Amino acid sequence: MVRGRVKWISGEQFVGRIEGDTCSAILGEGGISPMKLLLLSVAGCTAYDVVMILRKMREPIEGLEVEISGTRREEHPRIYTEVHIHYRIYGNVREEKARRAIELSQDKYCSASAHMKLSGTKLTYSIEIIRN
Repeated sequence: MVRGRVKWISGEQFVGRIEGDTCSAILGEGGISPMKLLLLSVAGCTAYDVVMILRKMREPIEGLEVEISGTRREEHPRIYTEVHIHYRIYGNVREEKARRAIELSQDKYCSASAHMKLSGTKLTYSIEIIRN
């Protein structure tokens, strides 16, 4: 079981921390909004998956950047209706292997993406490979 705590500091500022983790997040004023943090969670989740899968495939990945953008509906609750993920992969990685790693992440391993999809979010992605 994962446990966390959010504490109101003052005004519109909160601090969140997951039990056992060494870092915390500033939420609200002067920090990141919870919905933006949700986007970063999806990006972090899939980034981890893609690196681990490509390494397991013995592909020569040297770096990865994941850019994520989302559109939220106007009415409450203001959930994301569309999310786009752009993977920028560095190294002499074969495109078909990179696409397979992304598909495995999106269809099987990334729990954060799965949460979004279950709420009806349309998730799309693009890929860019930067070779040496």
